[in-house]
Amino acid sequence: MAPERMVDGPEGEGGTEDPGNLGGTPFALPELPARPLDAIDRDILQILQADGRASIRSVAERVHVSRANAYARINRLIDDGVIRGFGARVDHERAGQGASAYITLKIVQNSWRTVREQLRALPGAAHIALVSGDFDVLLLVHSADNRALRELVLTRLQAIPEVLSTRTLLVFEEDHLDPEP
Repeated sequence: MAPERMVDGPEGEGGTEDPGNLGGTPFALPELPARPLDAIDRDILQILQADGRASIRSVAERVHVSRANAYARINRLIDDGVIRGFGARVDHERAGQGASAYITLKIVQNSWRTVREQLRALPGAAHIALVSGDFDVLLLVHSADNRALRELVLTRLQAIPEVLSTRTLLVFEEDHLDPEP
């Protein structure tokens, strides 16, 4: 499946066009290595990270290039896999997910791909990383409350055969470090 491309909507408003890719799901990664980014590319990325709904016109004006140039650069960043998707930043507590936790997992050696697929299917899984150190995987989850979190850890995670152990770190407060517009 080809990555989606930015399109101009009414009155030059930027957006994305791919009804099968709702909810900020990642685009397919390219097969070729990405080209180096210049200062304009980095500025475009910063703008889109701060406001993924920024119009092509707005992006072009802010980085001092033509709309066509901004459009081409954004599409190249998508094609190269630098931009993996567009999505909303959610306040999980206001969305009914008042409990968050980082969960560390020790897994059976060479089982990362299998475990990763099972972790992706967990309700509330927000971030999964294979890491080095005292544990193998770092998982961020959001759940309705501590009861749901306990159920997720004790019933779902620990039932995965390749998971050897878990440690749950409750998040008491968090602050997202979004780039400045």
